[in-house]
Amino acid sequence: MGMHQYLESLAELELINRAPGYFKFEQHSVAAHSFKVAEIAQFLGDVEENAGETVNWRLLYEKALNHDYTERFIGDIKTPVKYATPVLRSMLADVDDKLTENFIQNEIPSEFQDAYRRRLSEGKDDTLEGRVLAVADKVDLLYESFGEIQKGNPEEVYPEMYKESLSTMLQYRDMHCVQYVVSKVIPEMLDENFTTQEKLRKLTRRVLKSENSGK
Repeated sequence: MGMHQYLESLAELELINRAPGYFKFEQHSVAAHSFKVAEIAQFLGDVEENAGETVNWRLLYEKALNHDYTERFIGDIKTPVKYATPVLRSMLADVDDKLTENFIQNEIPSEFQDAYRRRLSEGKDDTLEGRVLAVADKVDLLYESFGEIQKGNPEEVYPEMYKESLSTMLQYRDMHCVQYVVSKVIPEMLDENFTTQEKLRKLTRRVLKSENSGK
């Protein structure tokens, strides 16, 4: 037993495409997504720290880099399917946990197993770092969907992905980083020139109005 299988398996994440089954102008792999989420989480952590929060940077980086590693076991399941019912979501989580634990016990040397149980467990928890990860994950999805909309992709799934990402992000509206993204980053995004610019602006305003009225 050694770390070879783990290190070799990292290449598999480059072969798993996100949002499978939909036409897209630009493919995004799980490996690329994990890197981008880590970069986004780093920036969001900066925002929180500048606002006076204490960030556990090691924990944040571990959560961000590893948050989708276990997709190598079951792939990237479409969000509507994954969250179709609480029972299905629970079953998928149970399968994921069992496959992850089996991998750790059989492939990770014993002296590193506790570290990898921590790294490969569900990272989106109630800690500041877990909440930053949840937001960073949705910021990247927001940009993936925005990129397809900007390029004129006719698939209706991308406005829905954009809407879902923004709505989920606003569930963390009390966080400094979310306030920064909403007040500074998204307006810059919507200032970009693209054919459906006004349509996306209206969708953004509707989501913001709906979520704010539902506080």
